[in-house]
Amino acid sequence: MTVEPTPPANPPVDISNCDQEPIHIPGFIQPHGMLFAVREPELLIVQASDNTLAHLGRNASELLGAPFSSVLDATCWQPLLSAIEGGQIGAQPLHVGSVTLGEDRFHVLVHRHDGLLLVELERAVSQGAASFQNLYALVGGALARLEIAPTAAYALVGGALARLEIAPTAAELCHLAASEVRELAGLDKVMIYLFDETWNGLVVAEDKAPDMDAYLGLRFPASDIPRQARDLYLRNKVRLICDVHSTPVPIIPTPNPVTNRSLDLSYSALRSVSPIHIEYLQNMGVGASMSVSIVRDGKLAGLIACHHRGPKFLSYEVRTACEFLGQVLALQLDAREKAAERDERLGRAEQNAQLLEHMARADDFVQALAARELELLELVGAAGVALYSEEKCVLRGQTPSESEVKSIVEWLEAQGREVTATDALPLELARAESFADKACGVLAISTSEVHRNFIIWFRPEVVQTVNWAGNPHKPVEVGTGRLHPRQSFEIWKEVVRARAPAWQTSEIEAASALRAAIVGIVLRQAEERAQLSTQLLRSNQELEAFSYSVSHDLRAPFRHIIGFAKMLEKRAESSLDDTSRRYLGTITESAHYAGTLVDNLLAFSRMGRSEMRLGTIDMAQLFEEMRVGLGAECAGRSVEWRIEPLPTVRGDLAMLRLVAQNLLSNALKYSRGREPAIIEVRCQEEAREWVFTVSDNGVGFDMNYVDKLFGVFQRLHRAEEFEGTGIGLANTRRIVARHGGRTWAQGVVGQGATFGFSLPKTPLQKQSGETS
Repeated sequence: MTVEPTPPANPPVDISNCDQEPIHIPGFIQPHGMLFAVREPELLIVQASDNTLAHLGRNASELLGAPFSSVLDATCWQPLLSAIEGGQIGAQPLHVGSVTLGEDRFHVLVHRHDGLLLVELERAVSQGAASFQNLYALVGGALARLEIAPTAAYALVGGALARLEIAPTAAELCHLAASEVRELAGLDKVMIYLFDETWNGLVVAEDKAPDMDAYLGLRFPASDIPRQARDLYLRNKVRLICDVHSTPVPIIPTPNPVTNRSLDLSYSALRSVSPIHIEYLQNMGVGASMSVSIVRDGKLAGLIACHHRGPKFLSYEVRTACEFLGQVLALQLDAREKAAERDERLGRAEQNAQLLEHMARADDFVQALAARELELLELVGAAGVALYSEEKCVLRGQTPSESEVKSIVEWLEAQGREVTATDALPLELARAESFADKACGVLAISTSEVHRNFIIWFRPEVVQTVNWAGNPHKPVEVGTGRLHPRQSFEIWKEVVRARAPAWQTSEIEAASALRAAIVGIVLRQAEERAQLSTQLLRSNQELEAFSYSVSHDLRAPFRHIIGFAKMLEKRAESSLDDTSRRYLGTITESAHYAGTLVDNLLAFSRMGRSEMRLGTIDMAQLFEEMRVGLGAECAGRSVEWRIEPLPTVRGDLAMLRLVAQNLLSNALKYSRGREPAIIEVRCQEEAREWVFTVSDNGVGFDMNYVDKLFGVFQRLHRAEEFEGTGIGLANTRRIVARHGGRTWAQGVVGQGATFGFSLPKTPLQKQSGETS
């Protein structure tokens, strides 16, 4: 009596769960063998395939509970026991011998999985010279033809090596492997099929009969081999489907009475096939197929995919030989790729060394790199590069504009990585669509932990045409949602945009190495600067002490000069002529001006010596107070104030009050004569700082002399035109620097000037005497 199996309680496969189809527990096997699940240690049969009657004379249901020794003869039973007792049986099927049942001979394959001993009896069919005794002879010549270095195997190679005057490339190796597998297995078509990073497969080599469809160069979507199928290919490296039209044989009973689960056939050679995959092969016009896994570094890298028009049984010996060839192919591909990567790394390391040499000799590594444009671009195979810092942006080659580079920098900051690489920037930064012709691919390194300093390489968009083997989108049955395999494998072209050539691992590593070199140079220069700074600090402290002492001591003599000059003028008033009075007036005026200089010098000296008292400061209120305080200077003038909303910052109130006073009074002074005088105060928020600007429409200045503006006692206009001692901006720079900020100026003669300063958002470290 035949026991009908209960179908596994698995959900129907549709478009939403096709990659979850439980193909490892189909509940069936292919009909060219028998399978038994055996419980240990009793070695009793708990499950069997329902096709035992023809070979054993007993139905599967009659064998349930029987000792497995009743199936095998003594010549095969003893090797099986020895393998069990010797601990030789693992997850991978082990060939323990052959057994003759009736008129047929079977290979005995055994493995352990899910707590059970699984024994498969696979039909043994002689295939020409194929046998375990001559297995090496079968593959020896093929292996020799796949080797790269001359060896003693030359004697076995014959005409194949004569055709290879030089070591073959990876492409030639794949074509040779396809040819060898086809000759060994006697199949109609053999393809070498390699996966990309998203599991799409590309046919890189093919050997076929003339009337078979050609797939060379075509791409197959990842959905053709879903995730769980790839997992099985990694575990079970050879997969044979003898006849896509055969009727699968059920396993009874189900579920397994020991585990109470469906029998897991992940490592079984006889495992049945997913109905979707059978339909897929039928749509391709395939009657039989075999797949051999190409595994590199423990990962599935591709398949040797074999097709035959009609049914085709491949013996265990031939399959083992093909599996061996697949392993050798994987090793040879890996060796070639690693050799090429090694050569490429060595070349890039040499380029890096040359750049490092130039940077080490230069005071400014950015300028040193900019001067070596060709080497910098060749280092990573880029078309353009930007050397970006907060102070400047140097562009070389084919690059976006400076403003577009700034938008990329903002995106890079959001990534927060030392090295960032993408070959599809428009997919991550919408604005990049407008300059994809220059910067579709971006490779960037951050060269500072504190500032926005980046080196950014660019690659333009390359529009590609991808040839798919048919429309890669699987059709879905309307109403039911059932997923069907593709029915057409004719070339289906897809145009891919918004992509640049992908950055290779060696290129990213070269960029990382350059970053490490730059960081090393910056650290070395920082150490040198720190040493110099220590010396300068000591000198500055001595100079400040001296200037403080001198300026303090000079105040009294100048007051005396002014006082005695006035007393002399009053006492000798009646006897002084006009010239003498003019001389006394000049003495008094000069002494007064000198006294003012001394007072300002004293204030400047104090600014570097005084402790900072930090607190929270409303900059809007501060500037408003300064504006009101300048009311007397605005008397009789038309002044238009434009003060935008300003933030709250952390700093020393007295010091920042002096900054605001200096900048606003300068703006008033140098816009004298303008009707109206327009003074604008703005603030822009950046990632790490607040940026303040004070602008006027006054006399402006020549940018050629901008470096003099913030020096002590430096003036760009004559004292007769505009009063002042030229120390206010020097004080401003010193105060802002003590707050950790920057100062700068821009001007146009006759049109006005803008003075800017920044204050960091990060709170300053408290110093001695500071208050909150």
